[in-house]
Amino acid sequence: MNKKGAIIIIEDDPDDQYIFSDVFKELNYNNKIIFFNDGQDALDHLRSTLEEPFIVFSDINMPKLSGIELRKQIFENENIRLKTIPYLFFTTSADQRDVIEAYSKSVQGFFVKPSDFNELKDILRIIVEYWQKCVSPIYVA
Repeated sequence: MNKKGAIIIIEDDPDDQYIFSDVFKELNYNNKIIFFNDGQDALDHLRSTLEEPFIVFSDINMPKLSGIELRKQIFENENIRLKTIPYLFFTTSADQRDVIEAYSKSVQGFFVKPSDFNELKDILRIIVEYWQKCVSPIYVA
């Protein structure tokens, strides 16, 4: 894990992107924030770059390639899988089938997006601070 790497947010809803952007501005981390509108664009980026992100946050219901399908393709590719730890789902609902499928693909967290800005900010702060202290595999290209 590259603690100075980008925070990748895969989210197709522009309003949610705006809220995530505002939260991270207030949290004032030094990490670059990169948004992808769908899973396919994120997958293409992860395949083509040697840069290791710090954290990947992914929605589940997205066009082109759902979050679950994206995670499945990442999970099956060791190079991408190792450089995307931690990989967390942030979605509007916690359907148990999605939760089970996500954890079967070794995600490191599954969260329901709160509607309250301050609650989202608290959750994201806790997640980022946890992973800043955590040790994970070192990605070597």
